[in-house]
Amino acid sequence: MSHADEHAGTRRDFLYYATGGAGVVAAGAAVWPLVNQMNPSADVQALASIFVDVSTVEPGTQMTVKYLGKPVFIRRRTQEEIDAGRADDDAANILDPMSQNPNKPGSSADDANRTLDEAGEWLVMVGVCTHLGCVPIGDGAGEFGGWFCPCHGSHYDTAGRIRRGPAPENLWIPVAEFADESTIKLG
Repeated sequence: MSHADEHAGTRRDFLYYATGGAGVVAAGAAVWPLVNQMNPSADVQALASIFVDVSTVEPGTQMTVKYLGKPVFIRRRTQEEIDAGRADDDAANILDPMSQNPNKPGSSADDANRTLDEAGEWLVMVGVCTHLGCVPIGDGAGEFGGWFCPCHGSHYDTAGRIRRGPAPENLWIPVAEFADESTIKLG
């Protein structure tokens, strides 16, 4: 084999590798827009977490904020509501005793596991009935002093647990935490 044949083989190999590399780059450039369109849009990313000032919420009242297109109830419970929720922990008629709180992994539906703080004063829940997606009314509504969905008759207690009616689950607990003593971060 002559020196010229050896040189041609090296050049041929280079052209194969260069062509293959260009093909990989072109395929990646063609596929990237398809993959990228599956990412959440900028407006969704902007709402991925919100901060809520709760400094004006008095005991026994609640505020409702919109988070990810759903109402979220932020309730500052009175000692009577906390006591009622904890007294009902052992009640046989809690229909969803195993619901989880994403803020307290491995938790049950006990009152203390559903609240944001250790004292049980702050309760944060998605305000959507788990039956058909209606918005329950609060402020002591229903037979158990919590929330009531008038559409189909679901009754929730002071901890947002389903006690009577067609709803299969407790009101959901979103990911939440205190950012400081008067601000709750959702998401």
